[in-house]
Amino acid sequence: MTGSVTILQQLLFDLAGVLPANTAPLFAMTRQVKLDANGIYIREGDRERRLAFIEQGIMRAYMVKPNGDEATLFLRWENQFIASHETIIQRKPSRFIYRALEPTTLMEIDYDVLEDVLKTHPEYEPLRNFFLMRMLSESLAMIESFVTLSPEERYRSLLAERFNIVNRVPDKYIASMLGITPVSLSRIRKRMHAKGKS
Repeated sequence: MTGSVTILQQLLFDLAGVLPANTAPLFAMTRQVKLDANGIYIREGDRERRLAFIEQGIMRAYMVKPNGDEATLFLRWENQFIASHETIIQRKPSRFIYRALEPTTLMEIDYDVLEDVLKTHPEYEPLRNFFLMRMLSESLAMIESFVTLSPEERYRSLLAERFNIVNRVPDKYIASMLGITPVSLSRIRKRMHAKGKS
């Protein structure tokens, strides 16, 4: 866990300007959570305000539609944060299910505890702003990609960001996240393969 703490401390310094030496009390409030493959981290309807850093593994956030189909909201992997936007920002029950796609280890903090700490440690305020802005920017980026990019461009963007993810995630989940069918994803891959040969 020490290595992960160091990675996260550096990340918080780079992105939120919080010095590693100042994060020790914060990390004292974290706990490690281990999930088996297919294990659920947040259930639909949960109200607990959990914020977690992914040390190892891949997480999928999705909802089950009335017709039984599943719609993938996003995937998250190593060195990324995961939380229910609804419970953190709006204090509403989660509409989505957050499930591990492979054995996953998380470093978790109770967001309510973090807010209590902020009352006596205002130096951590940049962290809260960082987490909230991060969630907002990720949501806006996702919306923007659906407006401005084609499914193939969204897929290429995923490959550019983390090439090996596509080998660790079932095609049906990647297709769902891109807003297309697995058949359409297969066609995109064939086109890309053909272009690569030409």
